Amino acid sequence: MFKKVLIAEDMDFINSGIKSQLAELGIAQIDYVQYCDEALLKLKSAKLNNQPFDLLISDLSFDEDYVEQKIKSGEALIKAVRKEFPLLKIAVFSIEDKEYTVQTLFNEHKINAYVWKSRDGLRELKKAIHKIYNASTHYISPHVAGAMLKSNAIEIVEYDIFLIECLSNGYLQEEISVILKDKSWSPTSVSSIEKRLKFLREHFNANNPTHLVAIAKDLGLV
Repeated sequence: MFKKVLIAEDMDFINSGIKSQLAELGIAQIDYVQYCDEALLKLKSAKLNNQPFDLLISDLSFDEDYVEQKIKSGEALIKAVRKEFPLLKIAVFSIEDKEYTVQTLFNEHKINAYVWKSRDGLRELKKAIHKIYNASTHYISPHVAGAMLKSNAIEIVEYDIFLIECLSNGYLQEEISVILKDKSWSPTSVSSIEKRLKFLREHFNANNPTHLVAIAKDLGLV
């Protein structure tokens, strides 16, 4: 079983619940932090001292307070951690259930488990930890598992999200083309933008651009 685990969670009572479940698994050292910046620093410090953590458990949302933070969300923390620690096991424990978020965490940030916070969430977290420790497989809560069964994960990229955001802000395709050129993103031609938006409408079964934006918002894309 994992010997050293770091919990990044800003709610004390949830921290206590997670620690209780981890203790039942016989994990020797359980540390927790309430800020994302602190989590990254703690991971780095442990590595420098040749006492690295085996597992990071992180929430996705952290309430802002008087403490200034560079990393303000669990997803941003995981992205930063994955760059520094490509082999570290990472489990997300969150109430967030938007498909795009789940897809991004698994496909881009290579998390090992996603456990949805629910009435049985802590017991499920314990199950997930067992699974990712004993095998090279992943764990995902049934409540959000549908996100990984769809083809959206491998087809929707940052460029697509940007196009939809531009639509939601009322930009015309000609204006989007100018913005893309300023950003040095490609393709930038109006015809390419039109083709990609047509693909996105078909992909999401959207009747028109407004419908596409509405669907994207429901999925948490924008």
